[in-house]
Amino acid sequence: MIVDWEGCLNGRDLGGLPAADGQRTRDGALFRSDSHSRLTSAGAAAVRALGIRRILDLRWAQEATQDPSPFVVDPAYCNVPLISELTEQGTTMADAYRSMVDGNQRRITTAFVQLAEAPPGPLAVHCSAGRDRTGVLVALALSVAGVPPTQIAGDYALTDGCSSDTILRTLAHLDTRHGGVRAYLMTGGASRTHLRQVRTRLLP
Repeated sequence: MIVDWEGCLNGRDLGGLPAADGQRTRDGALFRSDSHSRLTSAGAAAVRALGIRRILDLRWAQEATQDPSPFVVDPAYCNVPLISELTEQGTTMADAYRSMVDGNQRRITTAFVQLAEAPPGPLAVHCSAGRDRTGVLVALALSVAGVPPTQIAGDYALTDGCSSDTILRTLAHLDTRHGGVRAYLMTGGASRTHLRQVRTRLLP
């Protein structure tokens, strides 16, 4: 569901997606967006009104310094760069995403653990455009909650310029090279408890 955060062009609530055991993801549990640095004062107030307990800013530290979040002094705010600034880029989006997950397993897992260990309440994730870095972390979280790949890809494709094929190929790559999303995260440093915590947060 699209959220009205004035200044953000790509904000949505990830509730209502079909998930494990016939359930649907919980409304108001996880929000994704582009950079909060673009929020107006009314937009920032709308975010605060939701009572979000952890805001993960996945941008590089330099990006976060140049265009600071309005929440930078809030206890909920965490700048957790998802990828190294030297990440190799591929010739296609799918290639770039494969390089992203292969070359940044520890960083990506660290961000996932931040979701798991956040205080009870809503979570928000963003990068700059709310597309690539946000798309990958959200895909992993939704997969852990049992959301099917086609549904994950459908949400991803709601962002302008995104093709569902990109995230489907990324999830398939995680299956073939890393043994699946759960194995990828556990090899990266997440525990079974972390996986269970994220699943529990996202499901009713």
